[in-house]
Amino acid sequence: MPTPKHRRRVDYFEAIIQLRPAKQKLMSFVFSEIARNKDCTIAKVDELKTGVDLYVSSQRFARALGKRLKKHFDGELTMSRKIFTKDYYTSKEVFRVTVLFRLKEQ
Repeated sequence: MPTPKHRRRVDYFEAIIQLRPAKQKLMSFVFSEIARNKDCTIAKVDELKTGVDLYVSSQRFARALGKRLKKHFDGELTMSRKIFTKDYYTSKEVFRVTVLFRLKEQ
């Protein structure tokens, strides 16, 4: 039986939000959106040479955030998904989503 949302492991994630490049205005927008959402937590942050990867606990929030980024900033949005596992109880495939937002250079 799946655990309730408030009892999930700290390192659990359903989606990766990739920000390229990690400009300050973009990062502050993303972190403020995550702080406003009570169902989404950050499991891990990877700082790369090209940008930042945020591992978040809500797939639905990550997809919605990608659309909001596209609306607020001039950039390219790419969403993809990959099979992660099969649910033990329902035998349905479980996916992890990757949301890539590439900010256009000025």
